[in-house]
Amino acid sequence: MQSDRQSHQRKLNIWWFSQYASTPDQQFTGQFDLAKRLVERGHRVSFFAAGFSHYMFRETRLNPGESWRVDEYDGVRFAWIRTPAYTRNNWRRAANICAYAWRAFRLARRWKEVPDAVIGTTFHPLASLAACATARNKRTPFVFEVKDLWPLTAVQFGRLAPKNPVALALGWLEKFLAFRACRIMTTLPGAAEYYRGLGISPETIVWIPNGLELSRYQALSPYSGQLSHPCTLLYAGGMVSANALDTILSAAQIEMARGSDVRFVFLGGGQDKPRLMALARELRLGNVEFRDAVPKSELHRIIEKADALLLSMRNLPELYRYGMSFNKLCDYAAAGRPILFAGNPSHNLVEEFQCGIVIPPEDPRAFANAIRRFLSLTREERAEMGRNGIRCARERFDMGILAGRLENMLLSVTERSSRFQGPAKDLHTASATGVSSEAIKPLSQEN
Repeated sequence: MQSDRQSHQRKLNIWWFSQYASTPDQQFTGQFDLAKRLVERGHRVSFFAAGFSHYMFRETRLNPGESWRVDEYDGVRFAWIRTPAYTRNNWRRAANICAYAWRAFRLARRWKEVPDAVIGTTFHPLASLAACATARNKRTPFVFEVKDLWPLTAVQFGRLAPKNPVALALGWLEKFLAFRACRIMTTLPGAAEYYRGLGISPETIVWIPNGLELSRYQALSPYSGQLSHPCTLLYAGGMVSANALDTILSAAQIEMARGSDVRFVFLGGGQDKPRLMALARELRLGNVEFRDAVPKSELHRIIEKADALLLSMRNLPELYRYGMSFNKLCDYAAAGRPILFAGNPSHNLVEEFQCGIVIPPEDPRAFANAIRRFLSLTREERAEMGRNGIRCARERFDMGILAGRLENMLLSVTERSSRFQGPAKDLHTASATGVSSEAIKPLSQEN
């Protein structure tokens, strides 16, 4: 019955503007996994992404002389676009962002095909602006995908003053995109509260957290809770200021002074990695090791060797009151290893599922004490945390479930578009008569 119903559903052609979208041979694969699921259900998905890697700071897709190229991976189409190089958050990265947005829009406008819907991902707002402009050019619905709140994120991290002209312009752009969108698709569980403050109806918000393919972790050996020697605590992810990794290094210094049998491993890349490595050398941290990033398809093999997994964030309650959705938390939970999490967001899954130890953010002494507590737990208590993480992954991060939510949302948007011809603001407030309630209902954290 279910497969029969799916065969009669409309098959969609989706364009997705996401500068950092990638494939499993690199680090960020969540969007690819979602798209692959849609392809398996008969839909067509095309990403407009940059060939320059935000994680390795080099061109990884395009040959010399190529300004763009189209490739296909497991049925998912990628239009790789050349952008200028950068290594830090300075004017060069701003140029990279602007170049991506303009070149992606220009390339999409040249393509003759017409998509059924266009998604724009806000890692930065200009990607979503390019998607919005493309949707208007093609006269098709625009879906605003929000992973970071702008300008709030930049203001909270101290990169922009609240009254800075750039911050004011970003605030205007955020409202413009939110009101032009048929749906706001977000990884943040508390985003409805945020957008309500901008005058956006909660009915427009669709919560689809970051997820992963659980099959990547099926072959992992079960976690017994038995500590290895030395005990290995692993951080796997981007080494950027947002992740407050100085806190973990300071905790490592405390543990080294205590003479504890604990080793800290940092796996990944990022703008902050050279500085963190220099700091570790300055502090003479013999219990700290830095490793290069590995493809997402190999990450589970590294995590398997860890006794516990580390996650930290800045102490920014005004930003994290709307929740958080770390990609690395998906992998951590699915790996079934305890998580030591220094953070205080709303909707804290580590606390909710009891899959680790929650620590106040940016407090090295508290982090070191949490390590002491972890080491003092019984083998069964540690194993129970690991099992709770797997339960969290199955209930919240299963890509099959999340792809179903995305498909329902896209089908409802395109069906409404076919019945309500006119500007996007009409779609934004149109009645949903004739569309099944299951297809259009907002998705809360409990779904």
